[in-house]
Amino acid sequence: MDDEGAEDEDEEDEVLAGIVLGGMVASHEMRNEARRRRYLVRRELLPNPSGDTPWQRLYASQSDRAFITTMGFDVATFDFLIDNGFASRWDAHPIHRVDVDGAGKPRLGRRSLDAEGALGLVLHWLSSSMRETSLQQIFAVTPATANRYLRTAVTVLLETVNRMPEAAISWPTSVLEFQALSDLITGLQPLLTGAFGAVDGLRVPVQVSSDEEIENATYSGWHHDHFINNVLTFSPEGVLIHAVLNAPGSWHDAKVAHDLYDLLLDGATPPGFYLVADTAFPRSTPAIRARIRTAVKSSDKLPTDPAERRKVAAVSRQLLSYRQSAEWGMRQLQGAFGRMRVPLPIDKADMRYSLLLLIMRMHQIRVRKVGISEIRNVYVPIWQEGDEMLELWSEWERMVFREVRRRDRVSKFHHISTEVE
Repeated sequence: MDDEGAEDEDEEDEVLAGIVLGGMVASHEMRNEARRRRYLVRRELLPNPSGDTPWQRLYASQSDRAFITTMGFDVATFDFLIDNGFASRWDAHPIHRVDVDGAGKPRLGRRSLDAEGALGLVLHWLSSSMRETSLQQIFAVTPATANRYLRTAVTVLLETVNRMPEAAISWPTSVLEFQALSDLITGLQPLLTGAFGAVDGLRVPVQVSSDEEIENATYSGWHHDHFINNVLTFSPEGVLIHAVLNAPGSWHDAKVAHDLYDLLLDGATPPGFYLVADTAFPRSTPAIRARIRTAVKSSDKLPTDPAERRKVAAVSRQLLSYRQSAEWGMRQLQGAFGRMRVPLPIDKADMRYSLLLLIMRMHQIRVRKVGISEIRNVYVPIWQEGDEMLELWSEWERMVFREVRRRDRVSKFHHISTEVE
């Protein structure tokens, strides 16, 4: 009886082992099949990247509307980037390859994409949340080529914009500059004398790390997800005048904003000038509260004198109104650069910082070359066109990633399927 029981147990163990092994094999095969479906070979693509591809048709159209929809910039700004350093650097920069000398001479005649194509590739990528396979279809390049060209194009574009005055992120340096910014604000909110900008925090999703220390650093207990934190300060002209990028999601906003506090308190900001923020922004000391002002909170004690109370309420309404400009700036960044909606790689902090810096500098160029009123009146309506795009613009943080990718406007422009296997 004991022998029979042992044999039964052995048979059960063998069956269970077979089920587990079979499941592992099936799972591996399913992953390989999904990978094959997302991996395009040359025969599955248009034959010539320089021929009649979706990109070549788009570029030949010279349509501002098409450029803004797919790349976030009009034709004139695209040409400005090409003519002011990108083309010359692209032609001089070897394509990233592990099997080729990085200091070797570029062979331009053998490249799949010229400078315009390379800039189009990186701008499509920055502006969308779509898969790399979609880029391969649009530009008719194989996965390996797309990956190498994209890495090179990101490097070249960042090198280019880092040297452009139009892309600079700089704090005002004189009383006259602070006053000029304040005058722009008081033109609409006359009670905000001394205000020169608005500040807010921006969370960007990141992948989950297998390293427990990194996983804990990026996990936000308040939001129950993994993020990196950024603190952005916008002038009334719509440009960034300060940016703290790529801080761990577990950090308190006060820690992330430490450099900003130094600028406000250590002589870089003249007396009487201040920033406007949301009521949740950390202002732990009286000195900081004088330099970062917020609307009145429900728990604040108001003056007993009716006239003083009305004055405080009026100032509070204008603080709330102007603070929304920072929120609009955040929405404009996230709406224009769809790549910020894709969880960023967790194991490459330098690459993550470079990507965020590139996005911020591209924002600066758009505002300075196009103008905030043009962005509000022309660009944003294009990005928000249709009920799905409008909802994506305003509600993407509440959506699951599958839905964010499905609604990607660049994919929709090129009629590319974005279903996730």
